[in-house]
Amino acid sequence: MARGSGVGEERTPSRGRMEGARIAPEARRGRGATANPDGRFEATRREGFDDGWPEEAAGARRTDVTPERARHIITRNASPDISFDRSINPYRGCEHGCIYCFARPNHGYVGLSPGLDFETRLFAKPDAAALLERELSAPGYRPRTIALGTATDPYQPIERSHGLTRSVLEVLARFRHPVGIVTKSNLILRDRDLLAAMAAQDLVKVAISVTTLDPDLARRMEPRAPHPRKRLEAIRALSEAGVPVMVLTAPVIPSLNDHEIEAILEAARAAGAREAGYVLLRLPHELDDLVGDWFTEHYPGRKAHVFSLLSGARGGKTYDAAFGTRMIGQGPYADLIRSRFALAKRRLGYSDEPLRQTTALFRRPEAAGDQLALF
Repeated sequence: MARGSGVGEERTPSRGRMEGARIAPEARRGRGATANPDGRFEATRREGFDDGWPEEAAGARRTDVTPERARHIITRNASPDISFDRSINPYRGCEHGCIYCFARPNHGYVGLSPGLDFETRLFAKPDAAALLERELSAPGYRPRTIALGTATDPYQPIERSHGLTRSVLEVLARFRHPVGIVTKSNLILRDRDLLAAMAAQDLVKVAISVTTLDPDLARRMEPRAPHPRKRLEAIRALSEAGVPVMVLTAPVIPSLNDHEIEAILEAARAAGAREAGYVLLRLPHELDDLVGDWFTEHYPGRKAHVFSLLSGARGGKTYDAAFGTRMIGQGPYADLIRSRFALAKRRLGYSDEPLRQTTALFRRPEAAGDQLALF
């Protein structure tokens, strides 16, 4: 597997490099990744091989969740091509198992694989709400919209039992702090009460990812994410509750779901979405090999064409991390996608101006003993 910084790095889609890390289908039933390669920071590399003995029966891997004791919960960035400078991710790894997820390589920082490990060996931050309250209460803190769920989905299945996203939202609501949420799960409707109250104060916006309207394609590339119909229903329900909703067609994958752009935007607009955005498929670090192997298994006849179009939009590389173009690409194919998206938005009446959340209402709630400071 290729190594390096990933910035402007030329990469080649998988040509057999996943074979030693490939997992038998019965051991990854209901999962997205086809392999479990070692992370890029590991000093050694494991490969399976045939030793002549009959292969042991393999069972499907279960989801394992480990508590992660973080020192801070707000992560900051200085990226010029995203609209926020701070974010919160209550979970590391994501059970949705989306094969295209750009966050998969982050599992290498904890010595785990970006493949099957990313969607089965998860981490939850049980102190998320307490850490957030402490950081928002700091005297020097200045509010700006916090993005919730930028790396992994805050409403992935384990949120049902852990409730960390709900607890974070409760803190933000108490501080009257603005938040933007990105998810592809209708589990967000569980928190409709909080979101509606925050929306009435211009404190929240929700982005729902609808990658495809084709249930079969969705099941293959994002196996544990909700059905596309459920996502459209979530857009409608949130919109009816007064919560502003944006639809994300992300990622746009050449020759796989790019023909659905107009249909997705039309369905989401009919459901009540006000804004729309997209991201061209990004393949940092190990992700090019993982996605390449996934295409070999599911759509072998399209693989070469997909990577050819993608490299044409990335300056001849599989991925280019340069600011300004990393989200949308450049060149004829990228220009075509950009034009189609803009035309569809205009025709369907989407807003060109993003809705901003207010910071004017931010306050630090009084804590026990605060009144003593008056004497």
